[in-house]
Amino acid sequence: MKITAFVPIKLNSERLPGKNIKPFTNGKPLIYYILKTLKKVIGLDDIYVYCSDESIQLYLPKGIKFLKRPSYLDLSTTSFNEVLVSFAKEVPSDYYLLAHATAPFILPETFQKAITAIRSDLYDSVFTVKKLQEFLWKDNRPINYHPSFIPRTQDLPAYFAETCGMYLYPKNLILSKHRRIGDAPYLLEISPIEAFDINTPEDFTIADSIFNSYVKGNHYHE
Repeated sequence: MKITAFVPIKLNSERLPGKNIKPFTNGKPLIYYILKTLKKVIGLDDIYVYCSDESIQLYLPKGIKFLKRPSYLDLSTTSFNEVLVSFAKEVPSDYYLLAHATAPFILPETFQKAITAIRSDLYDSVFTVKKLQEFLWKDNRPINYHPSFIPRTQDLPAYFAETCGMYLYPKNLILSKHRRIGDAPYLLEISPIEAFDINTPEDFTIADSIFNSYVKGNHYHE
């Protein structure tokens, strides 16, 4: 079973320009952390960065492969599935592990659990989720409790939200159905810190604080 990991990168991010190569205070460029984590994962055959700008190679650790992607995939109108399909057509593999530079705190053990799950043959795909046990509303109505009875939050029905941290899926799923989640997925729950995703300047400020107050001091990534 060949498993290829890849990190799609755009250097023309609209909400936070240059976010993927923006360094943390007292740290390294954002892209460094997910790539160093992936290098620790046992069972990955290759690790790629998929980017239209060749200058990204200046930020890649040794052992990471670069594949230049068509610039039209950087357009704001481009469906992300087009990026996934394009990579799968260019790089043969049995499975693809998708990760993002904007989720820098995901742990090697999480990726390892995903690989173990897919090798069990019990699931056709794996993706990371975070648990939501909060008072949720939709269309001006509560959806998981009644206002006349306010339970403890830990007793609320649990919902799960996808995170961008990791998706693991087979080649035939993305090429034939244009999907990264199959019909029998494994939902891999991760911690709030692992689930943190950076999209805006405010997100980066919070992530920078997490990095310097918790991650860096605990040798989270070395």
